[in-house]
Amino acid sequence: MDTIASLFSFITTPVSWVIVQFHSVYGKIFGPDTGWAWGLSIVSLVILIRICLIPLFVKQIKATRAMQTLQPEMKKIQERYKSDKQRQSEEMMKLYKESGTNPLSSCLPILAQSPFFFALYHVLNGIATGKEIGVIDGPLLESARKAHIVGAPLAAKFTDSADKVASLGATLTDVRVVTAVMIVLMSASQFFTQRQLMTKNVDTTVKTPFMQQQKMLMYVFPVMFAVFGINFPVGVLVYWLTTNVWTMGQQMFVIRRNPTPGSKAQAAFLERLQKQVTHHKKVRGRGNTNVIKAIVAKGRDRNEFERKFINGLTKSGLAAQADGTVVESESAVLTETEDGSPAGGGPRRQQPKRQSKAKRQSGAVQAGAGEAGATKATEPSDAKPSLEKTAADPEDDSPKTKQAGGNKQGTPPGSGQRSRAKSGQRKGQQRPKHPSSKK
Repeated sequence: MDTIASLFSFITTPVSWVIVQFHSVYGKIFGPDTGWAWGLSIVSLVILIRICLIPLFVKQIKATRAMQTLQPEMKKIQERYKSDKQRQSEEMMKLYKESGTNPLSSCLPILAQSPFFFALYHVLNGIATGKEIGVIDGPLLESARKAHIVGAPLAAKFTDSADKVASLGATLTDVRVVTAVMIVLMSASQFFTQRQLMTKNVDTTVKTPFMQQQKMLMYVFPVMFAVFGINFPVGVLVYWLTTNVWTMGQQMFVIRRNPTPGSKAQAAFLERLQKQVTHHKKVRGRGNTNVIKAIVAKGRDRNEFERKFINGLTKSGLAAQADGTVVESESAVLTETEDGSPAGGGPRRQQPKRQSKAKRQSGAVQAGAGEAGATKATEPSDAKPSLEKTAADPEDDSPKTKQAGGNKQGTPPGSGQRSRAKSGQRKGQQRPKHPSSKK
């Protein structure tokens, strides 16, 4: 560890200078030789570094989500070229280039933070050995050696001997109890952070190897912190515990405000947003406007939670617009939700029942009779009588009459007029058959 820390000695002076500046402020409040002054100086160093790393953290989030999206394609490439590793690597790089994704982007905050971590370790190790390092010299060095956090010196380690701990003005029991508690808190915060990412902010609709890797890291990282933590000075444990707590809080904020699409966190976020928009009848906040705008732009590509959100707004008489706003809509389009109920809140339109063939034929006869009666009622009184005899004349047995009204099946004469009266009906309707008349 000392060898690795010496590699980053080029930033030891800037790190020690920042700590001294914070110490000069906190020393006026708590006293220059107290653990509060030096401990809060380390905490402030962490906060300053993490604020500077926020842009990298945003890139990490985007890279992680992009990698989740690419996992199905990556799996196909691995199966297709499993016997040709070189071609597999080339296809992977081509996929990264086309999608604009870099696998190392998800590790940027950790990589960027590592030099400061090892530089702080180098500074604290110099304090433990009584060696001037950076701008910490003379009186500042003695003040740092006297600083204790709950009875444990800043430069003490869990593995230090009793004599070395005594030279720093403390007991071995105090040092080991404090370091053990801090290691447990550090490992627990790391586990909770990773578990929160896996259970709430992962797309549950896609099962990929990436999820298995993240699940494995959820258990590996805490064990690594526990193993390496016994070799860290108390001041470094303060640094790393503060870093984990910051990461946990930062991730909770991101999950709540900008969750991964398709995750449980998105379902909870859209539920809160729907209640807010329904209550105020408008969208509040630029971030919420951008979220609704993105959901509307997806169209049919929306996931289950996004469709439920849009349908919920429709039930409340609101319509999401392309610019991310909502407007009141009195005539909402009826769209069915997942349970089959209409999203507009109105009754569903009933389809007419299909009638039997006998009922359709009976209705056709009644319609024909109605049309014939209407024609007769509207006929002028001075109209000339028809030259053809109707069915009421039984004495007409001429062949002409038979041709006009009769048929081979013995249909009563006069049915030709009824056929002509029904000529305006819809094609496909048939007149009912009558039994043949016997003389």
